[in-house]
Amino acid sequence: MEYIILTKSLARKIILDAAGLARKAQFGTGIEAVYQVIDHLGFVQLDTNYVVERAHHHVMAARVPGYQTEWLAGLCEDGRVYEYFTSDAGYLPMCDFRFSLPVKGAFETQGNPLSKPEINLMKQILDRVEREGALMVGDFENDRQEASSGWWDWRPAKVALERLYLNGSLMISRTKAFHKVYDLPLNLVPLETDLTMPTAEEYARFVILRTLGALGIASVKEMIWRARRVKDNLIKKELERMNQTGEVKTVIVEDLKGPLYMLSNQDINSKLSNEVFILSPFDILNVFRHRLKDFFNFDYQIECFVPAPKRRYGYFSLPVLAGDTFIARMDAKADRKQKVLIVHNLHFEPVDLEQIIIEKFIHALKEFVQFNQCRDITFKKSNNETYLEVISKSFSVSD
Repeated sequence: MEYIILTKSLARKIILDAAGLARKAQFGTGIEAVYQVIDHLGFVQLDTNYVVERAHHHVMAARVPGYQTEWLAGLCEDGRVYEYFTSDAGYLPMCDFRFSLPVKGAFETQGNPLSKPEINLMKQILDRVEREGALMVGDFENDRQEASSGWWDWRPAKVALERLYLNGSLMISRTKAFHKVYDLPLNLVPLETDLTMPTAEEYARFVILRTLGALGIASVKEMIWRARRVKDNLIKKELERMNQTGEVKTVIVEDLKGPLYMLSNQDINSKLSNEVFILSPFDILNVFRHRLKDFFNFDYQIECFVPAPKRRYGYFSLPVLAGDTFIARMDAKADRKQKVLIVHNLHFEPVDLEQIIIEKFIHALKEFVQFNQCRDITFKKSNNETYLEVISKSFSVSD
């Protein structure tokens, strides 16, 4: 059984290299780079929050210079990428399609038994999609019996459509307005796609390889999270086997509780730039908050789920990374009518920033303004007036 001892500094380099954030344009440029990001990470989380550009596009823009949102739609239309709900909703490479089948089977068999009316409604909806082609929830009559009690109180037709999507009977594409369109898999999955159900061992191995490939260093906890929809999965058993054969190494990181793991072929000598990245809260680097605290000493929480009086940094604060250090968190909102990116709060972490890092942050901000289809930026407040003054002045001078 192989093991390797790492400093936290080296561990951070491995993690950032795996996340595609070790340097700018790590996967190249253009639409092919977008596919390479998805194929490497294996999963890019989707989020509908539109305070700034949606999370899945934000993830791409951080890694692919000059990213255009239509590139992701193009990859979906070409059948190279598809959307599904595994651990969360997100985009996956079509080459991994067969490994979504255990999750779909879990959605089919788990949960409370369906009533006869629910089963009949699902059959009626599936029959209608088969006869008429792709449909949206608005194509079905409002079949609600009682007034809605909130955002998640879906009417029966919507619930039925989502169940059919989760169990694999239907798939979804998106309109330009990001509305779901439900269609049959045979219309969206390329004919050459492997549709064989993986064995339990194959599925566990897939999850382990994908998790370690995207995270660089991970615990069993993160691997099981990715497979959490599939009960009685063999993650622990398969991980032990891969550890014994040397395909996976045990990692010991100073001052951190283990066991931790990484792939034996993981490059531990990757170079790390001091580039600045403005990241989405749902970026692969940020979704496991305990890892941010353990490896980066960054205590982060997205506060849109926190009651307003208890928020410390703002509704939708974005982590700002420089090299291997989080230097700030920025609560921002894109005013698309006025074409202005409003920074409600730019909170700097207690680290001293060299002039070159501030300049790179300014450059990242200018790119972020354009990415959000804005022309200007305004700052409301900051905990460091010195840094804010330098940054603000850079936007008052024409480029």
